[in-house]
Amino acid sequence: MRKICVVTGSRAEYGLLSGLMRLVEESQVCQLQVIATNMHLLPEYGNTYREIEQDGFRIDAKVPMRKPTDDAFGVIASMAEEMYGMNEALRRLLPDVVVILGDRYEMLVAATVAMLQRIPIAHLYGGEISEGAVDDNIRHSITKMSSLHFTSTEEYRQRVIQLGESPGRVFCVGAIGVENLKRVSLMGKEELETSLDFEFDGSTVMVTYHPVTLGTRTSANEIRDFLVALDAFPELRVLFTMPNSDQGGDAIKNAIESYCVAHSNRCKCFTSLGMRRYLSALRHVCAVIGNSSSGLVEAPSAHIPTLNIGDRQKGRTRGASVYDCASSDTASIITGLKTVLSEEFRKIAYRAANPYEKASTAQNIFDVIATCPLDKLQQKSFYNL
Repeated sequence: MRKICVVTGSRAEYGLLSGLMRLVEESQVCQLQVIATNMHLLPEYGNTYREIEQDGFRIDAKVPMRKPTDDAFGVIASMAEEMYGMNEALRRLLPDVVVILGDRYEMLVAATVAMLQRIPIAHLYGGEISEGAVDDNIRHSITKMSSLHFTSTEEYRQRVIQLGESPGRVFCVGAIGVENLKRVSLMGKEELETSLDFEFDGSTVMVTYHPVTLGTRTSANEIRDFLVALDAFPELRVLFTMPNSDQGGDAIKNAIESYCVAHSNRCKCFTSLGMRRYLSALRHVCAVIGNSSSGLVEAPSAHIPTLNIGDRQKGRTRGASVYDCASSDTASIITGLKTVLSEEFRKIAYRAANPYEKASTAQNIFDVIATCPLDKLQQKSFYNL
């Protein structure tokens, strides 16, 4: 029986992977292994490993990472702790394939350990570009360590091939998060409001703002300008989801918490909504605002506008429902908010196609990782264009 090990370090990433994990678990020819690390195990981020267990999955290994201080040195120290634990976990579990999604620093460690232990890596989603974050460099590094590649668009597939990966190992499958919008049983408005103790109306927006780790401005300055811009729209009700554990994240988190206290009549923040509540909220807000990839990937399939702020997602494919606010200063954000909240732009978003949407994403990934001959994954040659 083929042992397929899924590594997850954040609530958002687990939400994307859960459908694929279920296919592996229910398979007669595969055994699912789960390694939880980083934010899943930190109380500051909601101890979201519990969500994995509540969904009925067994966590085979928990690899702790210290909460990093709000700088590069703290992130590196946290990665060093993870490397030791990941080495022990993979040595004990001995998987046949390790599945890694994305571009975060804890995934770079997992990929490095798996590569050195000569365990083939199946990587979702290489080939993408996000020039405003160190994630860009990490993503391409993981691509070069991986044996199988699953991209969300054909453009990204071609970019992975451009990096020297054999076309026969690179599969364009669409974005798994988009499929979740159709797969997951979503909550109705009343159920969602009760769950969050937060009222949705026609002027409710959802905000996710992450640090721009390669930007020239500090996270504190960026979030300050953003919150000042929100003050220009006192009619908006605002549902905040907190940033990831990147350097600069604490400054954003603290500013949002203070803002929600000062505007408690219309604003509320959550460390983790969980996949079902997050996807359900997309059905009941009038716009997604911030600099998260979800605004470009999942939100368009809910047919709502996205205001994408700054450089964090620069270079990533986007559909017509996304309005780019190239600068993160207050005046530019106000202009962007006026645009995405306008009736004209809402009509555009309602009609717009999502370039990341493709049928049977999780099933197509599973079909490859469950059947691909393992002996052919141990070595690979550089593919010259």
